[in-house]
Amino acid sequence: MADEINNPLFFRRILITIDEDDRPSTTRAFRFAMTMARDYQAHLGIASVLESDDISIYESLMPDKLNEKRDELRAIVKSYADQATAFGVEDVRPIVAEGGDVDDVVLQKIIPDFQPDLVVCGADVDFASHGRPGAIGLRLAKKSDVSVIVIR
Repeated sequence: MADEINNPLFFRRILITIDEDDRPSTTRAFRFAMTMARDYQAHLGIASVLESDDISIYESLMPDKLNEKRDELRAIVKSYADQATAFGVEDVRPIVAEGGDVDDVVLQKIIPDFQPDLVVCGADVDFASHGRPGAIGLRLAKKSDVSVIVIR
């Protein structure tokens, strides 16, 4: 136990969740995740979820509109991935998923697939589209089997 305390703790697989509805909080969390990934040569997964709340019933019946929403989200995540690469992160993986609640999709699909040892997310403080401020970060921290850092 004493030897373990003296060993540094590094995260090797970092997952950042991107929420375009809350850009200030997401930007701060992204900067943190990007810096950690670069400084510790960690793998960086950049994930966002196409939320069912962001799709109207009308749009869900039109495949072209739905594909347009998917393409927009892919472009946003790719933009973040390009920024991380330009910043010096060597291993970056953009991840786009869709489904119901963001936290459930992250917990049930993205985390098992990417297998991070740290999840970084914004605090949802500027635009509480998910019920109340900090809701997703709180739910991820409560339910996740891996470490979660919420950046304000």
